[in-house]
Amino acid sequence: MSRIVVFGAAGKAGSRVVAEAAARGHEVTAVVRDRSRITSVPGGVRLVSGDVTDPGTVAGLAEDADALVLTVGGPDALLYTDAVASVASAARALAPAGPRILHMGGGASLLDADGVRFFDGPGFPEEFKPYAVGQIRALDAYLGLGADVTWTYLSPPPVHFAPGERTGRYRTGLDHPVTGADGRARISYEDYAVALVDEIENPRHLNRRFTVGY
Repeated sequence: MSRIVVFGAAGKAGSRVVAEAAARGHEVTAVVRDRSRITSVPGGVRLVSGDVTDPGTVAGLAEDADALVLTVGGPDALLYTDAVASVASAARALAPAGPRILHMGGGASLLDADGVRFFDGPGFPEEFKPYAVGQIRALDAYLGLGADVTWTYLSPPPVHFAPGERTGRYRTGLDHPVTGADGRARISYEDYAVALVDEIENPRHLNRRFTVGY
């Protein structure tokens, strides 16, 4: 059993990570900025108010944690890098026994068949650019950390990522999307949560990015 702190627990991804981890018997703390956004949590889950960009809050929650999970998002690009700075500082202060960091990343930094980031390709939607820029900067921030902080950045597919069915199956890749027989890269939020909790239980992508799809 791991002690897992999930920031952004009221969101589509965060709520599913909380549910998946709790169902497997992990000790889960669900962190939300606005408690009015969440009406219930699975049995045994501790619900607390907090901001992932506040170093004091993060440091306090990190003390008893094995893993810090970031499932936060928004159009302010600074949110992502500020969040990385907070969790990295907390983990570094507790090194070498500090918590691992698992970050729900973006798919825009994945590479197409020509090695071009989807963000840089033609037709990338303007409305998603602020979010994508933030996630790209977050990945760069992780890559710039030293070996005293252990992190994993998990990218969903660039486009087809939505609530759906929990099948418990997925395939993994590194910097290129995982595509199915139809050529599309896709996964449900439910199976994304499965992959993230699997990574907590059985670390395979330490200090690097990976992605998942069917």
